Amino acid sequence: MKLVHNAKKALYIFVAKYFRFWANISLRRWHPRIIAITGSVGKTTMLHLTETQFDHDAHYSHFANSAFGVAFDIVGLRGVTTSKWRWLYLFIAVPVRSFFYTHTEDFYIVEIDGERPRETTLLAEWLKPEVTIWVSLGRSHAVYYDKLVASGAFANVDDAIAYEFASLARHAKKLVIIDGASKLMQQQTEKIDAKVIAVSKSALRAYHVRPESTTFEMTSGDFTFHDPMPMENYLQLAMLEELMQYLGRDITHDLRSFIVPVGRNHFLRGAHGVKLIDSTYNAHLISMKSMVNMLSEMKIAHKWAVIGDMVEQGASEAEEHTKLGELLADSDFEQIVLVGRRVTQYTLPVIEQDGRHTVVSFTKTQDALDYLQQHLKGEETVLFKGSQYLEWVVEKLLADPTDTAFLARQDKAARKRRATWGLN
Repeated sequence: MKLVHNAKKALYIFVAKYFRFWANISLRRWHPRIIAITGSVGKTTMLHLTETQFDHDAHYSHFANSAFGVAFDIVGLRGVTTSKWRWLYLFIAVPVRSFFYTHTEDFYIVEIDGERPRETTLLAEWLKPEVTIWVSLGRSHAVYYDKLVASGAFANVDDAIAYEFASLARHAKKLVIIDGASKLMQQQTEKIDAKVIAVSKSALRAYHVRPESTTFEMTSGDFTFHDPMPMENYLQLAMLEELMQYLGRDITHDLRSFIVPVGRNHFLRGAHGVKLIDSTYNAHLISMKSMVNMLSEMKIAHKWAVIGDMVEQGASEAEEHTKLGELLADSDFEQIVLVGRRVTQYTLPVIEQDGRHTVVSFTKTQDALDYLQQHLKGEETVLFKGSQYLEWVVEKLLADPTDTAFLARQDKAARKRRATWGLN
């Protein structure tokens, strides 16, 4: 089994280097100023925030943050979104397009994930960004790093993930912007060549949030949004301020036209007056805490939370879901609805032991929807966060069915996977 795993890993790296080789021909001809965004959570939001400032001066790696995806993006292609035969097409198309396709924007703002060990490093060694923005650090995709800890390469999974993300800091040419509250980020950037700026909460002067709007009073001015944004987004805004100051560019503060990436804290109107906050794209303890705190900050009545499993937590699965229970137990929510095997096994007992909340738990997503449809009266604000295809539940509660455009995983393949769960 180990031999098979190592063979797959080697094949992945080999194929990634193949696409990188060809895409680099196009990249060298383009020669943009590269700004790399990485971290466990919050990367896509950061990417979209930069877009409000750079507009057409930059090209953005939307829908591409892996070693494969970035190579495809540079030559103007999308990855495998349909059949597996598309791989054959890409093996031929990427070399051909590398000789004639060239982006023309001054900046390349690229989101880079750290899902697999060595993947971020591959991109860092290649792109060597002028600026690296390291948004967050947590146990995202921790299951892929357990083997590194077991082998003795790292003392724990946190160190392993931090080292991988830090490859972008080590290869940055000019500037690295980090979260000053993260000791691991500070440790990993102590001896790098680039200048390091650590942003802190002192950049946030005040925070006001409602289901339909948010205002951040920051150092450079007041940022306004038309969606509920977690307080933790002050970090991205502070990083944005530092980036714009470094580049000598003016800042746009009115972000009411900002489109929240699908599945991230988007406000939607539900049937019968229910207010829905959809944050179903992903779930790690960092993002869970962020969204729970956001709902807690709202000066409103009848707060509900629908919480699904956190997947890909590996050996820390029980620990992370227990911490989730402690987080929810400390909230002021009127009702908590848990969906999934993990939250039922690890999170539910913590909340029940605390005894201050009305909480129900379901292992089937359909049962959770049935419960909500029977018990929502129209005065509630409901937060959705976690796996188990909770976006399907949100879809069934929408007042306007066309708002499914704002939900995650709406492609044909995702709908087909949901259908196997009986979610039609």
